[in-house]
Amino acid sequence: METLASGRDLIRQAPKVVLHDHLDGGLRPTTVVELADMTGYRDLPTTDPGELSTWFQRGADQRDLGLYLETFEHTVGVMQTAEACHRVAAECATDLAADGCVYAEVRFAPALHTDQGMALDEVVDAVLAGFADGSSGTDLVIRALVTAMRTSTDSLAIAEVAVRFRDRGVVGFDIAGREAGYPPTLHLEAFQYLQRENFHFTIHAGEAFGPASIWEAIQFCGAERLGHGVRIVDDIDVSDDGPPHLGHLASFVRDRRIPLELCPTSNVHTGAVANVASHPIGLLRDLGFRITVNTDNRLMSGVSMTSEMAAVGEAFGWGLDDFQWLTINAMKSAFLPFDERLTLINDRIKPGYAALSA
Repeated sequence: METLASGRDLIRQAPKVVLHDHLDGGLRPTTVVELADMTGYRDLPTTDPGELSTWFQRGADQRDLGLYLETFEHTVGVMQTAEACHRVAAECATDLAADGCVYAEVRFAPALHTDQGMALDEVVDAVLAGFADGSSGTDLVIRALVTAMRTSTDSLAIAEVAVRFRDRGVVGFDIAGREAGYPPTLHLEAFQYLQRENFHFTIHAGEAFGPASIWEAIQFCGAERLGHGVRIVDDIDVSDDGPPHLGHLASFVRDRRIPLELCPTSNVHTGAVANVASHPIGLLRDLGFRITVNTDNRLMSGVSMTSEMAAVGEAFGWGLDDFQWLTINAMKSAFLPFDERLTLINDRIKPGYAALSA
């Protein structure tokens, strides 16, 4: 089996799948500066791209989800025109393709981009057009998840937007934002609507709040995947004198093969875990959970899929065989139609890893 000693370049060449990546968390620092100038946004802490990159990462690395989310004020602030949303989406697709991603689901909240008069559908149109332009001529298949904010009351309307674009590149729905105090059941009407429409959705749960949030997301709202879900470990008893014992919720998640959209570096930055080496992804893998590795916010956390795989590889001694397993897990868990998932697994992912292992 290949090891991390094979180098980051080898990891970069490997086919990768990302299911949890926020559009407004992945801007290029130069783009933030240029869009601020073009759109008249005057609140950036600095207009030097290098300093701004450092500011975002330092600002995000505060071990608190609420503080982490505050950094998005500036990225969202420069994404209030169709042109800006298109450019950011196109660059997102280009960057993911350059990082070796063969499939990506990128999420964004259209309601956050309407301050200057854009309609919700205009935002989605601009982003989808950007994804198409940025991925053209690359090996990347990219789809969108439309997100509602759990602190708002418009989740049903946002869910309806997602369904309107289901045949134009939107494959699912999500809720995000401050978890504590805003349980997913506040948005039950939206989730029940999506279920009636036979539409896919994931829910941010188990990131800053414990098993209760995961339980509500699954058992009340019907989540197909868990955005983060790292706190499922709170329902697993690990003692020195015996095997780990899974509580009823953890057993259900494992038994039902509910995918966990784990984002190791981001989990460190939001205070969910102390460091990547102590991240429960290793335990969850050993216990047979359906785990995936994701970026969350590439700008704020200073990461890529390559760097995340390298980080978990170094922490847990994983190599190409493990990365292939994680990638196939993610592709199996994608909201892409079943036949298209199989095609990517059999025609792109498996041959890609076989070529690297030869």
